[in-house]
Amino acid sequence: MSLSLMQQLNETTACIKKKYKESPEIGIVLGSGLGNLQAEIKAELIIPYTALPHFPVSTVEGHSGTLIFGTLSGKKVVVMSGRFHYYEGYTPQQVAYPIRVMKMLGIHTLLISNAAGGTGAGFKVGDLMIIKDHISFFTVNSLLGKNEEALGTRFPDMSEPYSKELIAKAKAVAAKLGYDLKEGVYTGVTGPTFETRAEYKLIKAVGGDAVGMSTVQEVIAAVHAGLKVFAMSVITDLGIRDEENAITHAEVLAAAKDAEPKLTNIFRELAAEI
Repeated sequence: MSLSLMQQLNETTACIKKKYKESPEIGIVLGSGLGNLQAEIKAELIIPYTALPHFPVSTVEGHSGTLIFGTLSGKKVVVMSGRFHYYEGYTPQQVAYPIRVMKMLGIHTLLISNAAGGTGAGFKVGDLMIIKDHISFFTVNSLLGKNEEALGTRFPDMSEPYSKELIAKAKAVAAKLGYDLKEGVYTGVTGPTFETRAEYKLIKAVGGDAVGMSTVQEVIAAVHAGLKVFAMSVITDLGIRDEENAITHAEVLAAAKDAEPKLTNIFRELAAEI
């Protein structure tokens, strides 16, 4: 007999609590090529995903696959170094599973990073974009299926998925550090193909400033669970461009690595303000 979602979550959470007695305040999800924030964390425990019951395992280059528990800027954190994607063959519910585990461990705030393609003329590779809203119509909602009332309401409000309070704090942090941040709407797609030129134009036409293959399903589950969310994209490629060059995952990882120090500084300083 298969276990219910809540039974699975309880087993995963119990396994972690046997190893780690503290309650983290902040959850952090690190995207493609952005895993080195973990060097800033005073790690107290690192658990491979493979050691956790019911936990998916990341299969993508640039996603290491560990949960890191420790402190960042004096706050107890749990960090996903490596995330899961719908295109890997996981269900949207599996993609969102770690967010629900982190909520059950005690977090009240979720910080998310990702690598994204820019659709607007105002972007250049390496820009950091605060996500102020998202478009989820091009991927599959992580709340489909039976609702677990213990996790959240059947019909969660999505008028403010990204906390205006956290966005204001991040802008203040960036100003203090002398960083120029962009702000825009993130469009979630299934992947794994990069978008065609026509698709980039469509996404721009419906209001998307950046596009990527993650984040949206995680954020929906986080909002469902009552978490405050802040998310930031590293613009790693430009979809609407004149030249005929193709986009590769290696180039995305390289661009993310170049932008990583700024993103790391913002997340570290923002954690101190939460």
